Amino acid sequence: MAEAARARAEAARDGLGPASARAGGDLVFSAIAFVLALLPRLYVAIAWAREPVWDGHYYDFGARRIAAGLGYSDDLIVGGQPVWHPWCHYPVGYSGFLGLVYRLFGAGPHVATVANAVTGALLVVVVHRLARYATTPGRARAAALLAALSPGLIVYAALLMTEPLAALGLVTAPWLLARDAARGRVIRGAVLAGAALGLTALVRPQSLLCAPALALLTWRAWRGPGEVAGGASAAWRRGALAAALSAATALAVVAPWTIRNCRVMDGCALVSTNGGWNLAIGAFPRATGRFETLRAGDGCPIARGQVAQDRCWMTEGLRWIKDDPARWLALIPRKLGFTFDHESFPIGYLGEANPAAWPEERRAAGRRVLTASHLGLLSVAALGVVALPRLRPWRALAAQLLALAAVLGLVAWGVLGDEHAFWPLAVAIPVIAALPLPGRPANGGVVGYLAFAVASVALTHAVFFGEDRYHMVVTPALCVLAACALRRGETAPAAGSRSGLSTGLFRERG
Repeated sequence: MAEAARARAEAARDGLGPASARAGGDLVFSAIAFVLALLPRLYVAIAWAREPVWDGHYYDFGARRIAAGLGYSDDLIVGGQPVWHPWCHYPVGYSGFLGLVYRLFGAGPHVATVANAVTGALLVVVVHRLARYATTPGRARAAALLAALSPGLIVYAALLMTEPLAALGLVTAPWLLARDAARGRVIRGAVLAGAALGLTALVRPQSLLCAPALALLTWRAWRGPGEVAGGASAAWRRGALAAALSAATALAVVAPWTIRNCRVMDGCALVSTNGGWNLAIGAFPRATGRFETLRAGDGCPIARGQVAQDRCWMTEGLRWIKDDPARWLALIPRKLGFTFDHESFPIGYLGEANPAAWPEERRAAGRRVLTASHLGLLSVAALGVVALPRLRPWRALAAQLLALAAVLGLVAWGVLGDEHAFWPLAVAIPVIAALPLPGRPANGGVVGYLAFAVASVALTHAVFFGEDRYHMVVTPALCVLAACALRRGETAPAAGSRSGLSTGLFRERG
């Protein structure tokens, strides 16, 4: 009873208990953060946007076809006549989102980018709401401000690209589960999180990799003030159930699109038919670690359906890896470097869309600003899995000093090294978060989920190929982790507490 009372008092002091979560505290700040995020994004969306280029051209094309009632398709010219032809090379989610926007508001020159601006502002709100389940209210506000003022996320409002919408789904899913777990509604939260993750998978299929990490959000779910019922084994069972339910719901959301593909394409595809292409790009003899254009002479010269073509490239990619695994493995650091070591894609996109407004000098300045802000955020985010060292107990002090030294050493390596490699920090985040180090930061699974999300991006692009735009989906996660930097660590449970988990999902004192 005394331990439960102490837990309630600490949760109330920090504003992190279930009562404050149910009351939706800090809603006023969420609204302010929305406006603060929306204004610069609206400016960029209106003043900087031009005709979509690169992949944005295809997303826009697909959206216009969907809005016109033609589905996700293009037209093939057969005998001089256009013939409707189904399409699924790119994931349908972002084009479907824009198609709905175009259907409601028309396809004017700034409709899509204004929708992007609103999406970016909503992303900031969800970052704030999610961060409240990871740390103190003040730190949660800092996470929202980091996301609201992120130069890269602001500039992205002018780009017709998928990353902000995918990022919104990646943080909405854990927020829904954490919110409902705090109210004792784990099953409902798991279903809602799964639905959000399924919609996100239609935008970015590899988002499904994050489904198992949702289990982390339920291990310390509130079952009463400061109590967890059933001990560690019950926590594991509850986590496994929540993850399985979320994954099943996500697949159920994706299933109608998969059935459509099986029905109208030349074969079945879960979401899209670019997985084989991407594997081949990261493995073929001319691979450099980043995007390179595949040619028919590289291995799949025969024109065939999209699914068959993708399967051909998948087969070729696996063969190239099997024939020379050492070469493929040696490309992984370069792939991760292209993904995490800089942030230049948004400026390149704007320069391609409007060369007159973006001469090389201005592009270079823009790349420097975005890269500096990204690398600074990544460096501080790595401290989100390190606790503020405490003098006692000494084992915890030693472990956290070692973790702190490792992160600071990697930062110094990135700053002072000849290659300025910061990608090891992205690898260190999930590794340190997973290690059972004494005195590690206390959290209810949100930080673990976010670290897992960073790992999913690193793993995906280590296998396929790297480009800096791919890290944008975890920029909001990095904002939350940065706000959690050097929190106070876990302390040994008081005598009589049950399995050391009695402080529950929301205990955070730093």
